Amino acid sequence: MTMVLLAISLGLTYLIGAIPTAYIFGRLFKGIDIRQHGSGNVGATNAFRVLGKGPGAAVLIIDIIKGIIPTTLVANLFGFHDPLTLGIIGLVAVAAHNWTVFLKFKGGKGIATSLGVLIGLTIQIPGLRPVLLSIVGVWLGVFLLFGYVSLASLVAAVALPICMVTVHAPFVMVVMSIVLCLFVVFRHHSNIKRLLQGKENRVSLPFYKR
Repeated sequence: MTMVLLAISLGLTYLIGAIPTAYIFGRLFKGIDIRQHGSGNVGATNAFRVLGKGPGAAVLIIDIIKGIIPTTLVANLFGFHDPLTLGIIGLVAVAAHNWTVFLKFKGGKGIATSLGVLIGLTIQIPGLRPVLLSIVGVWLGVFLLFGYVSLASLVAAVALPICMVTVHAPFVMVVMSIVLCLFVVFRHHSNIKRLLQGKENRVSLPFYKR
């Protein structure tokens, strides 16, 4: 029975994580396929760039919620509270966003949904709260210093397993964080190439020198 409940919960998690928010908002607000505009990515950053601040913010929030709901509501609904199952649910949520069945298994890069997963895990495992605060701080610090969303995401992803180890998180949480890090690096391979070539798009903040 437990395996059946796990299978159902993971199936539900996948369907929630796979909702292609940016694609839907592109169709609703501009009647476009966002995959054919901007970077072509189905994520919050490209939604901001192509659809504007309002829709972009909505996409970001919903994509975060896609990580929170599975690790809290879905897990609680089926009675899963152990770190191993929570970690698996979190990975499925992010994988669903990255490889959504609704867009022929081509999705976003998983940053917002990974943040949602981490938020959900801190609700379930309060000892992980320092990890959440540290990762958000690292992301903001790198972004404000350099202006690259991709670089901030990559550095934060690499910092995640380190933070997990630092707070003596359960071993399965460390493993989950390593997999999430690999997801981020893999999905950002084109960004890494552009960063190395000096061709990556930079967000222009008011305090940057011209």
